[in-house]
Amino acid sequence: MLSRLLKRHPDWVRSVSITTRASRPEEEDGLDYKFVTLEDFEALKEKKEFLEWARVFKHLYGTPLQPITRAVEAGHPVILTVDVQGHRSIRKALAGKISLLSIFILPPSIQVLRERLEKRSTDSAKEIESRIRIAEEEIKMAREYDATVLNHDLDQTTHEIEALILDFKKKLSFKQK
Repeated sequence: MLSRLLKRHPDWVRSVSITTRASRPEEEDGLDYKFVTLEDFEALKEKKEFLEWARVFKHLYGTPLQPITRAVEAGHPVILTVDVQGHRSIRKALAGKISLLSIFILPPSIQVLRERLEKRSTDSAKEIESRIRIAEEEIKMAREYDATVLNHDLDQTTHEIEALILDFKKKLSFKQK
């Protein structure tokens, strides 16, 4: 979905999160995530290089601040893929500083989410159950977001997210005039 959006809008910037977890077979370092050691992550934390960071499923994830700052200063929309706690941290950190649009992407159902996780074949049954429990809790927090999109069909979901972002950009340009 994200790659489709970026292909259609090359001026949009994807924030690449930094993580201590191992890469999955289909992931590319620096494109999907920046994979680092725990020591490297801790050093970045110490230098306050993260907009936000969190422990998720036994691993650390962080949103690097500098690439976002550079993109925003250059006038590019930045897309971040974060969980609920990341969303809350970012809202708090950037409140009143820059305009944000947050979109919660909902699975069609918990059963479909379970099937997608199982098909991915990267997590144990225990890890999938943990992810499902967390997803059920996070779905309850969708009302904290500016918009929600049901991820039932990749093309439709991509179109809906694109329309929300373009509408947001249009509203921002009217405010600046």
